[in-house]
Amino acid sequence: LVVGIILVAINPYKQLPIYGDAIIHAYSGQNMGDMDPHIFAVAEEAYKQMARNNKNQSVIVSGESGAGKTVSARYTMRYFATVSKSSSNAHVEDKVLASNPITEAVGNAKTTRNDNSSRFGKYTEISFDQCYQIIGANMRTYLLEKSRVVFQSENERNYHIFYQLCASAVQPEFKHLKLGRSQENNLLFI
Repeated sequence: LVVGIILVAINPYKQLPIYGDAIIHAYSGQNMGDMDPHIFAVAEEAYKQMARNNKNQSVIVSGESGAGKTVSARYTMRYFATVSKSSSNAHVEDKVLASNPITEAVGNAKTTRNDNSSRFGKYTEISFDQCYQIIGANMRTYLLEKSRVVFQSENERNYHIFYQLCASAVQPEFKHLKLGRSQENNLLFI
């Protein structure tokens, strides 16, 4: 096992002008260390190693709730789509992350630290052809906190999807489910 470059990034909680196409092109083709530390430098190194050694690469994005993991993954995918000049460059990151609201409804819950805390992990696999252009992607999610379905700590809630279903109980397509208000379903919604 070889561990490559490690980048520690801090979420500024605002948009910065350091993620545009001009910055992507500035990092493209550069050697690690020639430019300032950046998510694009890590992405360039992974892309270059994949092309040079014809071996799969991994970019691990980890951090606390609200650290900017989803945004960092999006920038990384956009970098790959841009530098590979993929014909699917119609924002591959948007296509891959389009399922995010559904994933979050099923895997996010209110905790004492965060009203929209992710209780799941994501593994996104991006496929490239022989010319190192993106040809597809696959995202898998892993529910990390299955016990939350039947038990929540004080001042915490179950997964958002249960509350959204109960709020939709009046809709005709949900009548057959015989859903009530979340307060009435105290077995699931503590």
